[in-house]
Amino acid sequence: MTKPIFANNKNKYGQYFTPQLIVDYMISLSNINKNSSILEPSSGEGIFIDRLKDHGYKNIIAYEIDKQITINNKQVIYKSFISENIDKKFNLIIGNPPYIRWKNLENELKEELENHTLWHKYFNSLCDYSYIFILKSIELLEEGGELIFITPEYWLNTTHSLSLRNYMVKNGYFEQITHFNETPIFEKATLSTIIFKYIKSKNKSSSRLKLTKYYSNHKLTDKIIKNIQNKINQKDTIYLEIDQFEEDKRWLLTSDKIKNELKIFENHCLIKNQIQTSLFDFNTNKFHTIGDICDIGNGMVSGLDKAFQIQDIANLNKNEKKFILKVIKAKDLKPYSYEDITNYIHLYNIKNEEELKNNFPSFYNHFIEFKEKLNKRYKYNREIPYWEWVFLRNFKLFSKDEKRIFVPSKDRISNRDYFRFSLVEDNIYPTQDVTALFKKEGVRESIYYILALLNNKRVFDWLSNNGIIKGNIIEFSEKPISSIPFRAINWDNKKEVLLHDEIVELCKNNIKDDNYLLRLNNKINELF
Repeated sequence: MTKPIFANNKNKYGQYFTPQLIVDYMISLSNINKNSSILEPSSGEGIFIDRLKDHGYKNIIAYEIDKQITINNKQVIYKSFISENIDKKFNLIIGNPPYIRWKNLENELKEELENHTLWHKYFNSLCDYSYIFILKSIELLEEGGELIFITPEYWLNTTHSLSLRNYMVKNGYFEQITHFNETPIFEKATLSTIIFKYIKSKNKSSSRLKLTKYYSNHKLTDKIIKNIQNKINQKDTIYLEIDQFEEDKRWLLTSDKIKNELKIFENHCLIKNQIQTSLFDFNTNKFHTIGDICDIGNGMVSGLDKAFQIQDIANLNKNEKKFILKVIKAKDLKPYSYEDITNYIHLYNIKNEEELKNNFPSFYNHFIEFKEKLNKRYKYNREIPYWEWVFLRNFKLFSKDEKRIFVPSKDRISNRDYFRFSLVEDNIYPTQDVTALFKKEGVRESIYYILALLNNKRVFDWLSNNGIIKGNIIEFSEKPISSIPFRAINWDNKKEVLLHDEIVELCKNNIKDDNYLLRLNNKINELF
């Protein structure tokens, strides 16, 4: 793999240079002839140009904005692809566009986008720099031309990329996508990566999209790539054909069977008798969500967990025992329950170090070891004594005198098909590695019923395809949790009320064994 050249070691232009075996694989996807016109919009050190020429292609031009990368190649134009007025059309545009979030863009790049017609028409400051590379490339393709890019996966299903996805549906179709999940492709970058081949076309394609999913997190080899290229069965690889993507939808890289199952799940969670309040906001597919019935909060931030954890609480004085907080860490969560509680020091309203030393001697002696590191914590632009937590977010919510549901704020889901939503007693708190859910006031469904649904396989499948996922790591922050469909009970339906009560009773038995779990899921199945 070639290495980038950056000023002050800063990845100013979002550059991740592409390994040769990936470049060769991408070139192999093209069906153009050797005399076709080719564009590479962000050439970097020129590996795409070199390999294209090695494969017999000659009619190539490329753009590179970073003038520090100098290669002896006449095809490279050292200007910004985004700003350049290009009046030629191409049969193939291929490459690895830069991916930078707006907040991380250099001011010069922001100014470039703010003055760009295409950016204003389709995008905003929530969008990624790569989006305009994709869209402008399609604009520059001949009818029937091919776009072959390697990009992160996330734009396939985020809200802020909807305008790009709709544009792509209107202007062509996908021939194939290879999804590499957590496979390490780029040096010092952990990305869930896709390679896609898109055809610009005025006519809708009746052909199915060929999808390859490679699940391994081991480094790619020539043999693995050749097997993928030739659709040869191998470990950690699945070959599918799926329907073409649609407008105004998230694009799921999964089988049509699973898509249909997810749709059935959503349909059973639909809000009954939906009312159109205006000409523009009616959505016949609006369903009840966890966000409708639960308050959700990410855990509190100490800034240095090991400094606040305390093992021996038996020898604390009376003052100190009042300032012990019971915490459950993500590692101790299981489906439905948890394994252990960790004791944390939680001091507040201590005026000075002298008061700490006199009234809380054990705590003082404990903190001294960590004092230097505690003073270097990120403090959210506030002055915080070293013995206090830096961010007690959602503390009022967590202090409610009621049961709550905990889930790891991030969790690896490779090699398993369940989440770890755990029922937790009152007066137990989450730190930043845990997110907590509390039943909202007025919700009739039991928290045990909510717990059972969250641990059901339907929710796993839905969030695994619709959630915020990087590689095999899924995020359980407020937004993705609140979007999960919720099967509300029709309290006028005696059968549904009875099912609710039976699910609650089974859940209260703490899922003692596999038989209990089977019975519980059978009861949930009756609601669907």
